[in-house]
Amino acid sequence: MSETANSRAAELSHLRSRDFASGDPIPLPLTMASIFHTPGVETGVDQYGRYDNPTWRAVEHVLGHLEDAQCVSFPSGMAAISAVFFALLKSGDRVLLPADGYHATRAMAERFLKPLGITTDTRPTQTFLDGGFEGYQLVFVETPSNPRLDICDISAVAKAAHEQGAILVVDNTTMTPFGQRPLDFGADIVVSADTKAVNGHSDVLFGHVAGRNADIIAGVTDWRAMVGGIPGPFEAWLVHRGLETLEVRFDRMCSSAETIAQRLKEHHAVRGLRFPGLDGDPSHNLARAQMERFGFLISFVLDSENKAEDFINNCHLIEAATSFGGVHTSAERRAKRGDAVSPGFVRLSVGCEPVEELWQAIEASLDNLGA
Repeated sequence: MSETANSRAAELSHLRSRDFASGDPIPLPLTMASIFHTPGVETGVDQYGRYDNPTWRAVEHVLGHLEDAQCVSFPSGMAAISAVFFALLKSGDRVLLPADGYHATRAMAERFLKPLGITTDTRPTQTFLDGGFEGYQLVFVETPSNPRLDICDISAVAKAAHEQGAILVVDNTTMTPFGQRPLDFGADIVVSADTKAVNGHSDVLFGHVAGRNADIIAGVTDWRAMVGGIPGPFEAWLVHRGLETLEVRFDRMCSSAETIAQRLKEHHAVRGLRFPGLDGDPSHNLARAQMERFGFLISFVLDSENKAEDFINNCHLIEAATSFGGVHTSAERRAKRGDAVSPGFVRLSVGCEPVEELWQAIEASLDNLGA
């Protein structure tokens, strides 16, 4: 990572100590409260659990440190995405979404935005700039896309969208702020499902919205308070714990993914391999320009649905599970989740296991497919 990213990582675990008094606990205390003591004038103090919580603020402080922006936390990634849409859009608006990004974003727009008179169009991530952005109020990209791992040029999309008066939202779930900071490339808003690598332990749902426009953040914050789309303090506490080890975990996962992707490229059972860190990947040059690391996700295709299932289920160091970004390596045949991919398409999320042992397990499972 860059020197500035390393600096952010070094300071992360010490942010709270800047305001310590003698005897304060170094680990974050968990504040489980729906009400607070509020005699007299209530300005400037916590009042009610739907509006704020000290544990949320601690998490948002850390995320804000990593994003260099104001952050608002949510109980899931989809809650964060929904808050942006419902806080900023109105009837008659048009939205552009990635055709190959997370399917739940498109499904939510079709089911809940369309009846409100909000029109949604889609475009592939790799050709997202084609056609321009005239008439759109909000442009939403996911880069790298999930699950194919295509990439679009954030700076170019931001420039073109802003020229047409559109807001650019980037889903940065696959990369985290240590892998990529879309706000630095002109995005107005970042959304993330912190359920994944940010938390990293596969034991909590969480999300956040980040931005440098105070009016946008105020609108999203007001939406959260009014509709009650708030995270629980215990979940926030767990995510804060995960954030303290994010840089270490992310570094291990990305480094291992680079090694494993290169070896998968040489395996006879694998085709359609996608990983932005590979020299021959269609997204490699753009990834080098806008990403700090190449991520921990790899996608590839095996010959059939049965072979994909056998590979995943018979590898003793792979958990067959949806989602990604945990300390355990996991994989999923994404066709069964409704993605428009071939039956043998596999999304592999590289975890924190020692890389040589992990590769040996992966290689053995692949080799057994032909037995």
